[in-house]
Amino acid sequence: MGGETQTRITGSSFPKLAAGPVGQQIHNIYKDRLSRFTDHGQFESQNLQAAMYEGRASGEEYIKLSVYSPPDLTRPTFKEATSKEFKKTKVGESFGPSWSTHWFKVTLKVPPNLLHKEQLELHWDANNEALIWTEEGEPLQGLTGGGERVEWVLPKSFRDGKFHTIYIEMACNRMFGNPPGGDIIQPPDPNRYYQLHKADIVAVNQEARALFFDFWIISGMIFNPSAFENCLKITIDSAREFPWDSWESHEAMQIGNAIMDAFNAGRGSQASIVKGREIAKRYIGDVNSPKVYDNDREHIVYAIGHCHIDTCWLWPWDETKRKIARSWANQCDLMDRYPEHRFTCSQAQQYKWLEQLYPELYDRIKAKVKQGIFQPVGGSWVEHDTNMPSGESLVRQFLYGQRFFESHFGERCSTFWLPDTFGYSSQLPQLCRLAGMTRFFTQKLSWNNINNFPHTTFKWVSPDGSQVLCHMAPSETYTADANFIDVKRSVSQHKSMDQDNTSLLVFGKGDGGGGPTFEHLEKLRRCRGVSDTVGLLPRLNMGNSVEDFFDRLERKAIDGTKYVTWYGELYFELHRGTYTTQANNKLNNRKTEILLHDIEYLATLATVKDSSYKYPKNDIDDMWENVLLCQFHDCLPGSSIEMCYDDSDQLYAKVFQTGEKILKDTLAVFGLSQQESDDGSLTAINTLPWPRAEIVKLPEHRCSRDEKYALVHGSPVTVSVDRLSQSSKVVKSSASIKEIKAGIFQLSNDRFKLEVEGGNIISLIDLSVNREVIPKGGKANQLVIFDDKPLYWQAWDVEVYHLESREELSSGTSSIVEHGPHRVSLATETKISEKSWIKTTISLAASINDQPSYIEMDSEVEWHENMKFLKVEFPVDIVNTEASYETQYGIIRRPTHYNTSWDMAKFEVCCHKWADLSENGYGVSILNDSKYGFATCGNMMRLSLLRAPKAPDAHADMGRHNIRYAILPHAGPLDSVTVRTAINFNHPFRLYTSSSSSVLKSSSSTRSSITLSGSPSLILDTIKRGEDDEDVSRGELPQREGRSIIVRIYESLGGKSRGVLGCTLGVKKCFRTNLLEDDEEQLHGWDPKGEKIDIELRPFEVATFRLQLGDGDWQEAVFDGGSEGDDLE
Repeated sequence: MGGETQTRITGSSFPKLAAGPVGQQIHNIYKDRLSRFTDHGQFESQNLQAAMYEGRASGEEYIKLSVYSPPDLTRPTFKEATSKEFKKTKVGESFGPSWSTHWFKVTLKVPPNLLHKEQLELHWDANNEALIWTEEGEPLQGLTGGGERVEWVLPKSFRDGKFHTIYIEMACNRMFGNPPGGDIIQPPDPNRYYQLHKADIVAVNQEARALFFDFWIISGMIFNPSAFENCLKITIDSAREFPWDSWESHEAMQIGNAIMDAFNAGRGSQASIVKGREIAKRYIGDVNSPKVYDNDREHIVYAIGHCHIDTCWLWPWDETKRKIARSWANQCDLMDRYPEHRFTCSQAQQYKWLEQLYPELYDRIKAKVKQGIFQPVGGSWVEHDTNMPSGESLVRQFLYGQRFFESHFGERCSTFWLPDTFGYSSQLPQLCRLAGMTRFFTQKLSWNNINNFPHTTFKWVSPDGSQVLCHMAPSETYTADANFIDVKRSVSQHKSMDQDNTSLLVFGKGDGGGGPTFEHLEKLRRCRGVSDTVGLLPRLNMGNSVEDFFDRLERKAIDGTKYVTWYGELYFELHRGTYTTQANNKLNNRKTEILLHDIEYLATLATVKDSSYKYPKNDIDDMWENVLLCQFHDCLPGSSIEMCYDDSDQLYAKVFQTGEKILKDTLAVFGLSQQESDDGSLTAINTLPWPRAEIVKLPEHRCSRDEKYALVHGSPVTVSVDRLSQSSKVVKSSASIKEIKAGIFQLSNDRFKLEVEGGNIISLIDLSVNREVIPKGGKANQLVIFDDKPLYWQAWDVEVYHLESREELSSGTSSIVEHGPHRVSLATETKISEKSWIKTTISLAASINDQPSYIEMDSEVEWHENMKFLKVEFPVDIVNTEASYETQYGIIRRPTHYNTSWDMAKFEVCCHKWADLSENGYGVSILNDSKYGFATCGNMMRLSLLRAPKAPDAHADMGRHNIRYAILPHAGPLDSVTVRTAINFNHPFRLYTSSSSSVLKSSSSTRSSITLSGSPSLILDTIKRGEDDEDVSRGELPQREGRSIIVRIYESLGGKSRGVLGCTLGVKKCFRTNLLEDDEEQLHGWDPKGEKIDIELRPFEVATFRLQLGDGDWQEAVFDGGSEGDDLE
């Protein structure tokens, strides 16, 4: 309007007339069409599957088979097996039973028509695991079976038209053992047989295989391609992972359909396949080589190959040893074919097995380690449970693990790697730092079934304030399939993006081994290509290490990034039943830990008392390695098959046998004998660092009518044994028992008066403060049973709803079995069912001066239940919103209420030797000598005794059990009385025969030459010889001149504490060390005249000291009486 106009003449080429109707694509139809291009259904002969192979040869003309089947489920070595007679066999034959081994001699020849094909493979599949060997006995590659990892690339040397021989070691088990059906955790079927249904030489169409992976990733932009066989799952994952409203998804569908159109138009020809790949390149770029990673674009996902091999689980240890060889050989092969591949693996025990059993493969791996592409990680002996092992056991996991990695590969680990363990002790950050590790990786808390853990990358802080940088893979797996979804979730599920957006993607077949496959590496190349070309996926990179990833995080922290913090335990809200399952295994763990404590202490003193005594380092190392092995996170928790516990029983028996021999030799140095004899005086050994006094029952052959008990008392090491007659005045107090009403018994000593009815304590009065401990109407020592049917994981889980099935067990009659005056006991039998019963003896000993007194329960149980949970309850008249539980080197406090879902999730928790509920001025501790499961709800304290799961071990916990626990009421707050009494309770005195009274000099008690005084919260926990002392070292690391003693002390109650460490052995220097016994600081405050040094520890701190001994003659100092100040008051 109002302006000039100008006529424009345009020459558009847009057609004037419509050529015909064109409809809009029906998205769900075109989307569903894509899966038909690669599946094995009715269109297999017409789709890409038909073009995957260019030729195939089978039968005796090209593949000759013979077999040797070892008897009795034995697993012979290559040399043993190949020396036997092999018998002719063929495809279609079946082999078994479960767990048996069959060695195949495979003689093959490539047919003329395949000699010049690009890639030739042997495809072998019997639905079970196998290992390929060269004719000379070198392990080459593992096979998984069942369609997974069934191929072995034939060497170029096989293309000569001649016959070549290899051997295949078949294991009659699948990746997850021998489950009877589809449920892998059911007890294994002992009679499974496996049919060899494939043994072919195959020419692979490399372009078709590459197109398959191109198409896999492209179609994955629309739906989850890992579920090609399940259209329903495809639809579900599509809706969740990649909404249809993105242009990238639309483009992916167009590209995918264009590839199919090109293939169909070319009738599946090689040219059509090449054209399809060209079309794919528009979306994924050039992904034919590792060069796809060679650009400077920033990546945020660090992909690292991994193979988690459960050291035992649904298979026995001997099968694990073969899984290691199969899995790690595969990775060596992949590294040669895919230069970008980096592989990380933990568990020093597995490396040691490999070195012992497969030395050629170990050397091959060692070379890869040197190249930096096979990367040891973890720093521990096995991937162990962290809830139940003692503090010293956790130390030894790191000590033995780090020493192995250093001595074999020249470097210690910096990252603690524990992806699959069932919860994480609050002290792990401190122990990691003391073992030279600053980082921690896991992902297991993603399994929580109540609350979602809120962090991905964070600082995890121990009670003493030590911290490690922790990362939990946001893909929420340590066995990622390397699909686009795994890459996407590495960002979409990342919970710490405010501080850092990077993550680890840990991929590879796992649990049963295997590790990454070539498919994984091909898919990851394409994921990177998509990121660079389209940009929908976060960019990932290959070729880095776990340490590279954490190095960057640490640099950011140093530069000021404030990662969020998490204080205390990482409680796992699942698998709570593992604190109780396989009770005998847990008992063996506790007893061997104590045995090793005593052996190291006494052997240390023996080496400085008698120069001819050789510290038994080899035997001690073997014992520790076996105990550490049994602490693997599926063994100690009780979640393995029965065969594994047959194995662990044998190992524990070996540990006990070796330990008893060492004790015998060591005690001989002190003039003591374990032999039952009527000759010689009785004495005992106190291996704890404070004075003790207890009433002990005499051995049967030393009892008389009037003398059945003895008072054992004194400071470390040897203590007095005073026989007690009925009228003895050595113990000034006495214990009594009487029936005060029909069926109601009263037991009393100077400290307590209790009433027992039907095995239940209905009254417990603390006479020292005139206080009733049991609330009105309450019944302590009440046995209760629960239905125990979790949602799925039987041996692992107990669910919160089991508490609603509580049933009290009614007891039978009670009878007095000990009448006093030194000890009284009342026995009560309780029928659990027609097959199960329990006999509980409640005992009360006479109180001894100022020593703590407690009420002890000793139960004998015959247990044959089905999915039941046995516990014992202690209602106490105490009010507190928190209960205290012993954990490694300290205490953890947990709620006694269900205010929040986080509180309620802790309805069953782990404790060690004691649990305590205290209020201002008074409390009650429950002690135990082999249990770990506990719960405190309100004022009800409940100790878990036995479970009866039926999977994966159908006979878990069935049979006879002996269980000890005790009630320790105490005036005042929780203090060192509970800590030390629980340790005493777990270290019962053992009586010995003294061959010479001169050993004890003029008294019946001698004092230790290593002492700790000062704050009673300080616990002298470990005394041992230095690992690398010249008279002790096994030579795996450089020796240290002279002799030294290692002393480990911890603060047990949570406050800064001071003490005095003393040693009368001629200490030359004193060093503060880490757990690996590296000198970190020389303590110049050592007083050579007073033979002591002042020390100070933070709350819950663990401190290790190395006492370097002089060259003088100090052997007799072990038995120097010392001063009264050496005792802990």
